[in-house]
Amino acid sequence: MTDLTISPVRGLPELREGDDLAGMIVEQAELLDGDVVVVAQKAISKIEGRVVRLEDVQPSARAQELAGDGDPRRVEVILGEAKRVIRNRGSLLITETRHGFVCASSGVDASNAPEPGAVVLLPVDPDASAARLRAALGELTGSGVGVVVSDSFGRP
Repeated sequence: MTDLTISPVRGLPELREGDDLAGMIVEQAELLDGDVVVVAQKAISKIEGRVVRLEDVQPSARAQELAGDGDPRRVEVILGEAKRVIRNRGSLLITETRHGFVCASSGVDASNAPEPGAVVLLPVDPDASAARLRAALGELTGSGVGVVVSDSFGRP
């Protein structure tokens, strides 16, 4: 039987677009063949530039209508990330993303955004993001590691 050990990668700074996440991980953690690195979706989104400043968003009439008491700019971003709106109640939108995920607000989230007034979007292709990170970690360490891009979003 193989033991399971879970070790956090500590000491990473606030991530920004273009940061070398693989290099940062390798500086903080020793990776061995067979290890699996679980990375928060938000970390991937930030380094891939999937952050939107709401001051740069011009809301459509539909976003203004759906926003109610909420921010129509945020609703516009949500609509832009949605394949379809499944339900709405007030400014709460349940949508299906391009990925096929059914979730609140198309996964658009302001928590842990790099600056006030910004929202973080889901990666365009999380599988491709994981593959790129896996390849970069392999190049840096010589180890065959797995990579999982994870998110904590709830299902409606």
